[in-house]
Amino acid sequence: MVIAVPKEIMPGERRVAVTPANVRPYLDLGFQVYVESGAGAGVYASDEEYSLAGAKIIGNTAELFKNADIILKVKQPMFNKDVGEHEISMMKPGSTLVTFLHPAAPESHDNVRRLRDGRITSFTMDGIPRISRAQRMDALTSMSTCTGYLAMLDAAHRLPWFVPMMATAIGTVKPAKVLVVGCGVVGLQAVATAKRLGAVTHVFDIREAARTEGASLGAKIDGFDVPPEIAMAEGGYARPLPKDWLAKEREALASSVAASDIVILSALVPGDRAPVLITGEMVRSMKPGTVIIDVSVDQGGNCELTVPGKYTMVDNVEICGIQNIPGRLPVHSSWLYSSNLCYYIANMFKQDRRCPDYEDEIVANSLVTRDGKIMHPATLRAMGEV
Repeated sequence: MVIAVPKEIMPGERRVAVTPANVRPYLDLGFQVYVESGAGAGVYASDEEYSLAGAKIIGNTAELFKNADIILKVKQPMFNKDVGEHEISMMKPGSTLVTFLHPAAPESHDNVRRLRDGRITSFTMDGIPRISRAQRMDALTSMSTCTGYLAMLDAAHRLPWFVPMMATAIGTVKPAKVLVVGCGVVGLQAVATAKRLGAVTHVFDIREAARTEGASLGAKIDGFDVPPEIAMAEGGYARPLPKDWLAKEREALASSVAASDIVILSALVPGDRAPVLITGEMVRSMKPGTVIIDVSVDQGGNCELTVPGKYTMVDNVEICGIQNIPGRLPVHSSWLYSSNLCYYIANMFKQDRRCPDYEDEIVANSLVTRDGKIMHPATLRAMGEV
């Protein structure tokens, strides 16, 4: 069984799915490892380092995919301009893809159909359940740690005034107000970074436990109470709110958004579309120069005006829809992701090196396509196929 590691081709993406340090564990499991030449360049890992670790270096992209039984990637497959073919088209029927697919997001539906029609078995790393046994495989948490930190730094960089309070000879500059919507791993890292930068920080979350965690980092609490049975799913995650409650949440958010200098949007429902919480009207209520960083964009986005993969300006409010924020911290994010993936693959093939253990809860929750069918419930709902 050949594990193939292609070079990531999304613009600005510098991560790699397998670092040289993680080649040996795959070899010990009985796999061969093929790495595309230059795949590790973004994390300063040379072809020689991979070769010394036991990997085979492949210079031709099409050849790499042709020989692959298992393809390990970071980001969703794309059209490869250098080859003139979509990455999925180069995968052989019956092969397996493991990556971040974000299958429920509308932008991912074409990929899901391609995988289904190409009879590719695919798994999404954002589908791993947050259970104790899966902690070392939880790439979403790892990448969220990177994302929360960098999202706040990016917002501060783009804000056209100071973040901390500044005492000057002319007068005192008030600290910027930062609103973090969704206080999971991303949100908590954003809060911690905003506090380090000296901002007045507020958190908004429908879950009481999440608000409490934000407050423990020094954030002020915005928001409103939602009955726990409506707000929370198993494991403490947010549920998709019914339409009436979603309308109430938007109404409660409106004044906080209008008063903020920076809004970090990280409200996610695992395996489902991100809820649209910020309307165009709310964006236009913000003062000129303010910044929105929508880190939930891979799952559809929390702001209805976010353009995936781009920075846009709407009535002098900048909205960031960049999809590869952890890719800007490539060394540490690749170290984390590569390790998560290694544990995930070891668990997937723990019984049979040639067949995933589909009965395993972690494997089953992250399965997207198999045998020419879409298997992921949230994706089927999002695509209107159930």
